[in-house]
Amino acid sequence: MAATKEQTFIAVKPDGVQRGLIGVIIQRFEQKGFRLVAMKLMHASKDHLEKHYSDLKDKPFFNDLVKYMSSGPVVPMVWEGLGVVKTGRVMLGETNPFDSKPGTIRGDFCIQVGRNIIHGSDSVESAKKEIKLWFKPEELVDYTSCAQDWIYE
Repeated sequence: MAATKEQTFIAVKPDGVQRGLIGVIIQRFEQKGFRLVAMKLMHASKDHLEKHYSDLKDKPFFNDLVKYMSSGPVVPMVWEGLGVVKTGRVMLGETNPFDSKPGTIRGDFCIQVGRNIIHGSDSVESAKKEIKLWFKPEELVDYTSCAQDWIYE
C-alpha cells in the first residue's frame, strides 16, 4: 500500500480561479480515485513564485509568468495516490493547450499557453520540493478514505 502514498503538487492558477474551475478540477482528481490531503486559497507573493519557478528564471517569459501568477488568488493542493505524479500530468494535458487532447483539463478548458489554468509537478522529486515550498508539514492531512478499498486491490 506504500505506493499509494505518492504525492503530487497541483495548483489552480489565477485564471482557473477567476473562471470558477476549482470545483471541476477537484472533481476530476477525486473521480480518478486520488485523495486530497491539502488545499488552500491564497495570494502568492512575488518572492514565493520566484522560488517556485526558479528553474525558469533564465527564460524570456519568467517575469510575465510571475506577474500572471501573482495577479490573483491561486489554489495550491496536494493529491495522493498510486502514480499520481504521472497520471496527474496526463490529466492536465500539455503545457500548451493547443497541443492538449480533449478530455484533459487543458484540452477542455484552455486555449492559450499563457492562460493554461493549472500547474502540476513533473516528477516525484519536483513534487516533494513544491509541496515543501507551499505547505507546512502540519497542513498535510493524513486520513483513511472509505473508498480506498474500492480503488486499490
